Formats: sequence, C-alpha cells, structure tokens
Amino acid sequence: MQFNPVSPLISFAMRRRLPGIEKLYSQAADIQNQLLFDLLHKARNTTFGKTHGFEDIHNYQTYTQQVPIADYHDFEPLITRIRQGEQNVLWPTHIKWFAKSSGTTASKSKFLPVSSEAIEDCHFKGGKDLLAIYCTQHPDTQMFSGFSLRLGGSTSINSTNHESYFGDLSALMIENLPFWIEIRSTPNQRIALMAEWESKIEAISKHVIHQNVTSLFGVPSWMLVLCKRILEITGKKHMHEVWPNMELYSHGGVSFTPYRQQFEALFPDSKMNYLETYNASEGFFAIQDQPHSDELLLLANHGIFYEFIPMDQFDGKSGPAVCLADVEMGKNYAMVITTNSGLWRYLIGDTVRFTSKSPYRLQITGRTKHFINAFGEELIIDNAERAIKKACDTLGVVVKEYSGAPVFMSEGATGAHEWLMEFDTPPTDMDAFIEIFDNELKTVNSDYEAKRHKNMALRRPIVHIGKSGVFYQWLKNNNKLGGQHKVPRLVNNRDLMEALLDLNK
Repeated sequence: MQFNPVSPLISFAMRRRLPGIEKLYSQAADIQNQLLFDLLHKARNTTFGKTHGFEDIHNYQTYTQQVPIADYHDFEPLITRIRQGEQNVLWPTHIKWFAKSSGTTASKSKFLPVSSEAIEDCHFKGGKDLLAIYCTQHPDTQMFSGFSLRLGGSTSINSTNHESYFGDLSALMIENLPFWIEIRSTPNQRIALMAEWESKIEAISKHVIHQNVTSLFGVPSWMLVLCKRILEITGKKHMHEVWPNMELYSHGGVSFTPYRQQFEALFPDSKMNYLETYNASEGFFAIQDQPHSDELLLLANHGIFYEFIPMDQFDGKSGPAVCLADVEMGKNYAMVITTNSGLWRYLIGDTVRFTSKSPYRLQITGRTKHFINAFGEELIIDNAERAIKKACDTLGVVVKEYSGAPVFMSEGATGAHEWLMEFDTPPTDMDAFIEIFDNELKTVNSDYEAKRHKNMALRRPIVHIGKSGVFYQWLKNNNKLGGQHKVPRLVNNRDLMEALLDLNK
C-alpha cells in the first residue's frame, strides 16, 4: 500500500483525545455525579422538570424519589407533543430529530428524541473516542487513506411536519456527519439512505467493490449479508482480495460471538482488527478499549447518567436502582439511563454485568425481556452464547443464527428448551452437539443445572437444524430487514418459535 500522509495526520489528531478518555479510568463516578446535576439544572424549566421539581433535587436519593423509572410507554405522550411542534417539554433546546426504533419484538414504532447535544456530545463524541482508542493501539494505521463503509438502517429521513424529522439513528447520523467524515465515507448518501433493504445491499455492493475500503462499521448479521453478496459479484475467495487494505471492523448491535468465525474466514489476513461498541438510538454507551477483550469501557462523560437495577430485584418495570459508584462486579443489572435528549430514568431494556470498577468495564448480557424463565431457570442470552460457543469450538462448526423458547410441561412430560439453529455447516454428530451445549448451560447457569437434575423440571434440549435463510425470511416477512433489526435470541413464550418452525418446514 502506498504511504498516504493524510492518515498519520488524522491519527495524530485522534490520539490527542486520549487524556479525556483516560479520565474515565479514575474519575468516572465523580463525573457521573456532576453530570446528573448538570442535566437537572439545564432542564429545570422544562415541562417535565417543573412537574418533577428539578429545582429541589440536590442529591441522588432525592432524584430517585421524585422521578420514577419509566419506559417508552410512559414517555410517549410527551414525545408526541414534541413531534407535533411543542418544545421545552423534556429538554430545553430545540428537538427536531427523532430516532425511529421498533425494538426487537414489538411492531409498534418508537420515536426517540435526539437533541443536538446528543448528536455532538454523545454519538459523535463516542465515535471520535472509538477512533482515538484505535489510533492509540495502532499508531501506524493507514485506515484514513481509504474509505469507511458504514452500513446503516433501511429508513430514510421522513418529515412529520416542517420542524420534525424521523428515521433510523444511522440515517440521522449520516444527515449530520461532519464534512471531514462524510468525504471519507462510502456509499454516498443517495445509496446509504435507500429505504428498500435488498435493493440497497445490491446498490452498495456494486458501488464499493472498486473502492479502497479500509474500515467497516455496522451490525454483524447485515455486514455478513453485504460481504457475501460482494464475493458473489466479484468471484473472489475472501474479502481481502476485494479490499486489500482493509484493517478494521467496528461492530455492535448484537453479540459478536456467533459471528467471529465467519468474519475471520471472510477476512483471513492477520492485520484485520475488530473493535466492539455498545450504542443504540438512545445513546453511545461503551467502547472496547482493550484488544482481544469483550469488556467494554463505560463512557461516563458523554451526556448520559447511568443507574442499574439488580435483576434479582427487577419486577419487569422497575426495582431499587443504584448509581455507578455502588455497582457490584459479576451481578446482572437492568440498565436505566438519563440522557441529554430528555429521557429521565428511562429503562432501556438491556442487561449488563460489570467486570471491573477501576475502570468501569462491562459486558452486555442480554435484554430484560429476552430470557427463558418458564421453570425458574433464568436463562439469559449470555448463557446461550457461551454454551453455543463451547459446542461450536469443540466440534469445529459455526452457528449463524439461533433462537430459543420453552416447551411447557404437559401431562406425563417435563418441560424443555427448544432451539432453532442455522449452521454454516451442521454438526456431523448432532447428539454430541446437544450434549456439549446442554452441559455448558449447566456450567454457566446453576439454576438451569438444578432444573435439569434428573430431568425433574427440564429434559434435554430440543435442537432443530434451520434451513439456510430461515431467519432472514422471518425478518423479511416482518418488515425487519436491515439496521438494528434482529431475530430475538430468547423468548419466554412459544409465539416466535412456532412461526420460525413453520417457516422451517
């Protein structure tokens, strides 16, 4: 690759952000405490601030007493008022952008307010810190000598009225990109904001195959679809034959564990690097700051105040929350956020576990509504990911997609967990796969192990081999192609599993 002087200059500029990031290693709890009062002070004269007495809140305990934990349903009437043109409702600065999100199971769309502060001081700041971390770890990077491919959502910007616009968060970010990022990004806005997903994949594939793409940003499941289509078009064996200077894939949205082997096959060159992020429509939360680690550094100074409800005390809507300073390592928490877009004590629906308090690093363990607990086994996505990885590593196979659900007890039969798994190559010995999978679930989840003891409550898992494309077809049938959409990994009822099995016939 020919040396390009632009890349070292941008890399140097990014590395100058490091002192700000290093404050997170020693001052995160203090930063969070100050941030809460900054947010309360700024919003004290909003409709929400006056209703909940922000002027009288002088400590965290009072904040928890005067402001209840809430979900989207609670905020929806106020958000609707903002979308219709009313301002100073949840946040004092003008709100004109709304990130449209349908979640993973509900068909009803959510419209989450995105302030100018959230764009600049949360989303873009998180993106810049990501680059700063990468450039510090790879000071000789030539990433900025080529194009960055961002695979965003499938919804273009739409207008509610003359002052209100909505779309996927990725579309909103594309609309607001700084010029120095936009000129090094691909595809162009016309293609990037196409609404029809399959046409969009085709257009992107043909647009980028002759470009010098050096970095990728997007959800693993959809990035795989794009890369495989590019290989089909070009006839190449792997992606480094298409993009020889590719060096970074920054991913988020879903766990990377089920996809790592597939990406390593697509990008076999040892120079390829992977960097995980934890961001959503509500904010940019955490970044992988250590190579070869799945722990993520919590971004405590990016306009979001965090609280955490222990999952063993979570009642489905609320529970006793603790601030960052009081979290315990190894405990599973539901995450609650207060944002610089006006979401106050908002239950985002994710669960996390802290692996370190100095600095504060965490792992995403699942969703508050995505688990199987039909028999008291409290199986979460993290358990399933670990067990699948163990079985795959042992037998040398790859699970592309999966979903699990309970089989309820019936007369004469104990319960079970039923799984549909789409393999890259199915195991030659399915019984061995199930045995390893089952045993690892027992290892990582003592409640599951207890329910499996002598088949008292749970019998051996039922695992079906999914037809190629069955999960993609479900997403397509439910208008969920692209962006952050994915098939729920775990569901505590039979509805999704029955629909998947019907497609798999």
